[in-house]
Amino acid sequence: MTVFTRVRNPAHARVLSHLDSLESEAVHIFREVAGEFERPVILFSGGKDSILMLHLALKAFAPAPVPFTLLHVDTGHNFPEVLAYRDRVVAEHGLRLHVASVQDYIDAGKLRERPDGTRNPLQTVPLTEAIQQHRFDAVFGGGRRDEEKARAKERVFSLRDEFSQWDPRRQRPELWQLYNGRHAPGEHVRVFPISNWTELDVWQYIEREGIELPEIYFAHEREVFNRNGMWLTAGHWGGPKEHERTETRQVRYRTVGDMSCTGAVDSDATTLDAVITEIAASRLTERGATRADDKMSEAAMEDRKREGYF
Repeated sequence: MTVFTRVRNPAHARVLSHLDSLESEAVHIFREVAGEFERPVILFSGGKDSILMLHLALKAFAPAPVPFTLLHVDTGHNFPEVLAYRDRVVAEHGLRLHVASVQDYIDAGKLRERPDGTRNPLQTVPLTEAIQQHRFDAVFGGGRRDEEKARAKERVFSLRDEFSQWDPRRQRPELWQLYNGRHAPGEHVRVFPISNWTELDVWQYIEREGIELPEIYFAHEREVFNRNGMWLTAGHWGGPKEHERTETRQVRYRTVGDMSCTGAVDSDATTLDAVITEIAASRLTERGATRADDKMSEAAMEDRKREGYF
């Protein structure tokens, strides 16, 4: 008996673009978590990577609502424009937001202010206690492997022990997009759906999708001062010091975190096209160029991962 096999014409096959492939992978990860875990949460600060994650989650479950709550670890030194954006987006999509406040922990005597005024390293305790309090078993983060060498080591599903600590020896293989979400009681999994995106991918996708961002990401005039080669925003957090002179410059932010450690870059990029052109020409990662908290030591991010922050 002759068996005839139908061969699909390759010319008729749809070839996904680079951005479509990244989107498809992220959507698959969101749906996989929804099927495997009971209480997932998305870390959402109002920064571009968390905005991208939320957009992808909305796409993954449309027309149904996103089946996850949001969590923001608020240092108390966040940019007002970003907090306003965060609250507006939460209201627009009818989402539930948990806020873990570093200031509350300082007021209660559980944390101490650092001499340099930087609060980003103080986020670990509020984050880990919020995870334990709300019994979150999967925590979405916006980390990307191109940002920093410690983040490049992460799997998409990254197991954390009962103390929220990361052990590189417990990393699991992830062949063929098969993810292992098994965890013991008290443990949880950090999930990074945009691990394989680059900064340029993020901006090109934002342009394609017409995603709104806080204006802080585009060139604007701002009062800043120079500290250790970085343009920091003057504010109540402790800057500038007596010997540091403020000046008004046209700048924008490539990444957004605590005002005390997030530097601006000189820029005239006021549109998405201009930002994309600027990033394509850059030879420094966004964190390497503008995040002082990553420069505290050679292994600053690695240490924070082991403590349970990221």
